Amino acid sequence: MMIYGLNTCAICQKARKALEAEGKEVTFRDVRTEPLTEAELAELIAEFGDLLVDRKSNDYRALNDWLKNSEVEAQISAQPKVMARPVIRDRDVLYLGWDETIQVALLQS
Repeated sequence: MMIYGLNTCAICQKARKALEAEGKEVTFRDVRTEPLTEAELAELIAEFGDLLVDRKSNDYRALNDWLKNSEVEAQISAQPKVMARPVIRDRDVLYLGWDETIQVALLQS
């Protein structure tokens, strides 16, 4: 299982701890220090579209107008911190976030 997020993200840390506590083998990837490849980003955009950008974050609000009006790929490539997180890959299934539905799906599988 792979978690894409930020080491400093409290929700990413909660997801990782909960999954590891259930005996899941988790690999964590900080998208700031190890950015997504073009292919990885394209796959996530195909799956989640505009939801992949956290438009409520301070980092998004700090983007210049040109970037705010750009494609999701440009926004995340320029500022990885605007990516909504965590993104969790469980084999061939992708999840965005750490809400109750995702927790049930991943912790009871």
